[in-house]
Amino acid sequence: MIDAARVEQLEAQLSASQAQLREAQAELAEQKAQLEKLEKERDDYLRLYRLLLEQNELLKRGLLGQKAERLPPNDAQMSLAILNLVQGEQDSDADQATPDPSADEQQVQDHSRRKPKRQPLPEELPRISIELVPPEVQRAGLDAFELIGTEKREVLERRPASLVVVELLYPKYVPKKRERDGATQVLVAETVELPIERGLAGPGMLADTVVHRWQDHLPLHRLEGFYAREGLQLSRSTVCCWHEQLAVLAGPVVEAMFLDAYQQPYLCADATGVLVQAKERCRTGHFWVLVAPELHVLYRFSERHDGAAVDELLAGYTGYLVADAHVVYDHLYATGEVIEVGCWAHARRYYFKAVASDPERAKHALAMIAALFRIEKSLAGAPRKKKERVRQRKSKPIVEQFFGWCDSQVDLVLDESPIAKAIGYARNQREALQRFLKDGRLPLHNNISELNLRREAVGRKNWIFLGSPDGGKVNTIFVSLLASCAMHKIEPFSYLRDLFCLLPSWPRHRVLELAPAYWQKTLQQPATQQLLAANVFRQAILDLKERERTSQSGDEVKLTESASVGAPQG
Repeated sequence: MIDAARVEQLEAQLSASQAQLREAQAELAEQKAQLEKLEKERDDYLRLYRLLLEQNELLKRGLLGQKAERLPPNDAQMSLAILNLVQGEQDSDADQATPDPSADEQQVQDHSRRKPKRQPLPEELPRISIELVPPEVQRAGLDAFELIGTEKREVLERRPASLVVVELLYPKYVPKKRERDGATQVLVAETVELPIERGLAGPGMLADTVVHRWQDHLPLHRLEGFYAREGLQLSRSTVCCWHEQLAVLAGPVVEAMFLDAYQQPYLCADATGVLVQAKERCRTGHFWVLVAPELHVLYRFSERHDGAAVDELLAGYTGYLVADAHVVYDHLYATGEVIEVGCWAHARRYYFKAVASDPERAKHALAMIAALFRIEKSLAGAPRKKKERVRQRKSKPIVEQFFGWCDSQVDLVLDESPIAKAIGYARNQREALQRFLKDGRLPLHNNISELNLRREAVGRKNWIFLGSPDGGKVNTIFVSLLASCAMHKIEPFSYLRDLFCLLPSWPRHRVLELAPAYWQKTLQQPATQQLLAANVFRQAILDLKERERTSQSGDEVKLTESASVGAPQG
């Protein structure tokens, strides 16, 4: 029989143990909550530390180092390993896509440096010959010596550029045999056509101001000083007025280039900001670039960076659009008439920003992207079908491996960290980034837009801001022509001079023929040559150059005589 006192004692001990257990459980829960709180704070502080570390690296790189998004040499070899791993033994195929590592990174051992070879000066430059006779020969006379040879050395010099005033004379004539009772007919030539009606400047002068302002990026006050040093007081307001009127003249050519670009299968687009002068403080406008590769480079200005500006830039276009993932383009893709093509250079940039905070993951992703770029480099200039075949066989496995890796890492990285943003961008753009695999015409990246947009960025560093939105529109008309000239390797001054000669009388329905893309073909037409030859301003400048060229022999005699002063007559 159990003692009642013993039972009560055991029950009391059990109650005490249960109370202690509850206290321990409460304390454990409290410690667990505190631990979770500390872990969260640790992760937050770690995230802030990595972000600050990344920002510090970006600052140091921006101030002290290069901005090129390249892997270090050792890490770049990883892309070759990935290529070999994915492609297996297929590299023996004729369509070998893995280039020699020396194509990108060249390791140079100790070597002897060759002396650089001086290139000959261009033959078309005018030359002035100066004969230097030794003093002994000058004293004794040429008859006392025999000429056994001549050494020649060319030295490059420069003389100031010159402004030319073309004076137009309109003589008036009447017939010598005049009827006594009839009215006398006075004959006078027709007024010469100018790019700017009743303007002061001819086509060559106008072309020079445009090239200096938007090709050489000279602000107006520097342009004013430039001509002042040549003896011409030309105010900046006059130059602005000229360019506004020229923009009206050249505008139809650029609009025709836009319409021609809209017929292409794909276009590349990008944008950058620019300050616009206002009364209290500058506003922000935007330059847009639209590139039809191997055809046109076109620019637009808008006061806002929104869907309306995109609609104006791409009015009526249907086809592929290579652009970044900005929301201003999203409404174009909703209808299906414009198809989004992603840019692997943008995706790479996100991972490059994550190298400082998460180097292992970032370098792994960058190596896979570098493998894709290596394949595309080997396909430069290849026909469309070959590109599609090689991309399906070699690029597609790397793309699949890349997105598989992104899916496996998305839950392992810290939210809002640079590497999380990089993975999120790639996964959100998965379909657009893979579109290049199906069409050989499409590029892997949108670098062509960024490179051409750099033209406006360089100019912006010089002139700081636009005077008005109208100034932005004038800017984009001439920058479109200059950038297209650069694409087709056309000398911009000669092109603009001849363009201003032709435009006043050129048929409006044929202005596309004057675009840089078709300029060489148009220039070879007899009708075009006839119109240019008939332009008195162009002919006057060319005749002046020809006279200078033919007068070189006279200059040679004069300078030779001056160099041989004191020599006795032979």
